[in-house]
Parts: sequence; C-alpha cells; structure tokens
Amino acid sequence: MEITTPAPLGQVRIVLDESEALHVLHPKAIVAFQGRPAQREDRIMDLANAYRKRKWVRSRLAGPAELILGLPPGCSLTVIDIPEDSDLMFNFRHVLFYTEGLRMQSRIQKIKTAWITREWVRMRFSGPGRVGVFASGDLASVELNPEVPLYAESGALVAYPERADVRLSVYGNTLASQHMNVQWQLTGRGPALIQVGSPDPGLAGQLHGDGWFKRLLREVLPFGSVYIK
Repeated sequence: MEITTPAPLGQVRIVLDESEALHVLHPKAIVAFQGRPAQREDRIMDLANAYRKRKWVRSRLAGPAELILGLPPGCSLTVIDIPEDSDLMFNFRHVLFYTEGLRMQSRIQKIKTAWITREWVRMRFSGPGRVGVFASGDLASVELNPEVPLYAESGALVAYPERADVRLSVYGNTLASQHMNVQWQLTGRGPALIQVGSPDPGLAGQLHGDGWFKRLLREVLPFGSVYIK
C-alpha cells in the first residue's frame, strides 16, 4: 500500500495492490475512487455496543484501486505502524482508516475519567497493520517515563499505551493550575501521541492585533472573555 500526503495539507492519496484492503471509518472523507464499483462495500459497524449502542458506517475498499481522502482544513494525517503486541489506545474520533487484518477492540474507561473527559471508550488495535490518524495540526510523539510524568491537554491526547498509569490532574503553582484545562497525567513506557494544533483562541487573537489592555482585562475580570471582545 502506498500512501502520500502532498503539500499543502488537505488530501491523502492511497494506492492499493490487488491483495490489499482498507477500512475507512469516515466514508464521507472519500472524495475520489478509481476502481470497479464492486470493490467498495459499506457496512454497519457495531463496536460491542460502545457509545450506548450507537452505530457507524465504515467502507471497505479492496485493491487494485486508488483513492483520495479529504481532510478538514488545518489537519494532518499520520500513518502508525501497529505491531502484533501493540497496546496503544486511540481516541476513536481521530482514526480515519486501518488496514485489513488489524483486530479492533473497545476499552471502557474508568467512570471518574470518562465523567470529565467525556470519552467512555478508547480503541485498541492489534497488528500487524497500519492505522491512519488525523489530527489538528501536526501529531507529536512523546516517549513516556516511569518516574517523570507527562502532562497533556485532555483534548490533545490522541493515543497512549493501555499499560500506562493515567490520571486527571493539573500542575504548576496555584495560579497556573487555575488557568489551565484538565490535564492527563501519564507515566509508564511507550509513546503518547498528541495533536499540537493550538486550542488557545487568545494566541490567535494576538495575531489579529488585540491590544495588551484588552487581553489583560479578559484575564483578570470575571467572564472577561465573554464581555470584552
């Protein structure tokens, strides 16, 4: 299988050989397909009654064929090689496709974690195979340490090892902890995948010429970000 993501971001071109097949979890992302009509088969997918028995449609595309997938503006695609013993758990929303032969299992999260993050289920793949992950901005890989915790924005964490110790936390002094979103605190071994598109609207505001006085009032006044535009 050949996968190319030409610049600028926004499209992914995939070439499948005769013996290959691909499962696309966001069928509407398929903007072009070159092959016989019978080589695409859409199916209703039920992931062990996950997400309160909601169902999704996935597309199975068999080779030989070529297809183009469209990505949302500002998003990138990273293809992850999944070995047989992989224990990476993915945020399901970020998985665009996976290769035939991978085994996909749902993992229910702890109630105290899911209550805050609103992620009741994470997906684990067992290889060998490949998974296509799309993210806001680029996707960074950070190796976990058993002793030194990694803190990551709850909305930025795309995948982490199932054997990692994961907790909800904040860090820094009192002022820092009061001005940050909920963080995932991770220790262990293996990679954590993090999307690095900035979630801070104030950062973009500086580029659009907001004065320092307005930014200060938004920070110090109650509901300043609501009333001060």
